[in-house]
Amino acid sequence: MYIRNHHFRFYAVISFFFLFLSLLTIRLLFIQIFRSSYLTELAEKQHNYFTELEPARGAIFDRNLRQQAANIACDSLYAVTAKIKDKGGTAQELKELLNLDTAFLLERLSRKKSFIWLARKISPEQVSRIKELKIEGLGFVRETKRCYPNKDLASHVIGFAGLDNKGLEGLESLYDKYLKGEPGWSLCIRDARQRMLTMSEKFIPARDGYNLVLTIDEVIQFIAEYELDEIYRRSSAKGAAILVMDPNTGAILALANRPSFDLNNVNVEGEARRNRVVSDFFEPGSVFKIVTAAAALEENAVKEEDRFFCENGAYQVANHILHDHTPHGWLSFREVIIESSNIGTTKVAQKLGSQIIYKYAKSFGFGALSGIDLPGEVSGVLKNPRQWSKTSIGAVPIGQEVCVTVMQLANMISCIANGGLLYKPYVVKAIQDKNGEIIKEFKPTLVRRVISESTAFRLKDILADVVAEGTGRLASLSNFRVAGKTGTAQKVESGTYSHNKFIATFIGFVPVDNPRLAMVVMVDEPQGTYFGGTVSAPVFKKVADKTLRYLDASQALEIAKNIEVE
Repeated sequence: MYIRNHHFRFYAVISFFFLFLSLLTIRLLFIQIFRSSYLTELAEKQHNYFTELEPARGAIFDRNLRQQAANIACDSLYAVTAKIKDKGGTAQELKELLNLDTAFLLERLSRKKSFIWLARKISPEQVSRIKELKIEGLGFVRETKRCYPNKDLASHVIGFAGLDNKGLEGLESLYDKYLKGEPGWSLCIRDARQRMLTMSEKFIPARDGYNLVLTIDEVIQFIAEYELDEIYRRSSAKGAAILVMDPNTGAILALANRPSFDLNNVNVEGEARRNRVVSDFFEPGSVFKIVTAAAALEENAVKEEDRFFCENGAYQVANHILHDHTPHGWLSFREVIIESSNIGTTKVAQKLGSQIIYKYAKSFGFGALSGIDLPGEVSGVLKNPRQWSKTSIGAVPIGQEVCVTVMQLANMISCIANGGLLYKPYVVKAIQDKNGEIIKEFKPTLVRRVISESTAFRLKDILADVVAEGTGRLASLSNFRVAGKTGTAQKVESGTYSHNKFIATFIGFVPVDNPRLAMVVMVDEPQGTYFGGTVSAPVFKKVADKTLRYLDASQALEIAKNIEVE
């Protein structure tokens, strides 16, 4: 009986092991036949992985190849969460160094991942102090960070890029597809502990981004920003803008706004980041009288010495009484523009009719986008005569019931300066690769002829007298003849014109006989004195004087270099 039981147990154990071995064999066969491709793929994923090779973002240069945006090497902090034993303590130690919330760090450290970012592109001081903590599971990845050496200079033109080197505003955003480049890939091999063993020869190199060369001149930009900042602070204004353009090509030499911001620290309010030159529209006031004057001369409706009675300062248009800031009797057409008479300008407009005024305003580019290569441009407001009221003929010709941008005013005054041609404005001169080879070049683009050369010449002469003996005297230069027009516009509040909020504007060009600079200066809500002739005209004078000196010095230096080479 004992022997029989012994045999039974023996065969039972043997049968169990045989059955177990059979099951293992079946399982192995199943894995080998049906799961092999999946497991092979899984093993490859564990031991082979692709690393993205970051391209260098293209630089941004001014017209003389002075760098405005560059890249610097920096470190980003990551964590292998499985290796961090004291997650709460680690979060406490890092919060002061990274200036991050403890809850945020703890949440990230609690994720079950082999790689997770804790902080991107941190300072060398932070890297050094974190390394001193010697916390297992923390590591650093070398990346590049966008750097702007001139801080807030031309900030509204250049814009900025984010942590992933993607353009977010300004030219950084608009030309992102050229600047960002294309990432490369490399195959890496690692062991079971995820340590890198070697880098495979299989890789696609990154293509670095192209560089932008601007029409902006760093020196002229600095001059414009310095003088704009002075008037912005001195007048305690709500905002201000300046635009300096080459009237013969449409190339922007300087563009600035106040308030402004440091491109290396973009955590500021949207008010400071708004490009007022292209994004803000406003009633221009008397600077718009240039449109009426140009239309009258081009249509041969008036001559410079034709006389208009300016009603001693009060003139009824429909049910509205129109006033002049200084009462006038009889004025010639030339004097109407020089003295900036609202009544005289309105009488000229009545002679022309609403359709003619609208036609020339449209031709100068008002009510439409200029096409400048900057994001955020608005078209302003220019109503069709069908929408005009009975009083509009006394409002639109003097710069009311119409809204314009600084960019549009610059186009208009450039058109007068260059002999009647409207050019498309632009800020990017060329796109180059890192070797300086031109990928794409941007040249002056003629949009249309607005007025004849003879009309432009006659209007130049009148606008020169505005500066020599009229409302723009404070813009005059001792060594060059200046042409320009002042504007002082009341702002609209709750449907009525304000008596204490104004926009002071001066637009002009210099020298009159051979214009090299066209400029618009706009100051929004200056405190104290608020006239365009006293607030904005002096800014024009200072910027024009310094810029012309700089251009003459640069030209002399270039001539000297050429002589030396010869």
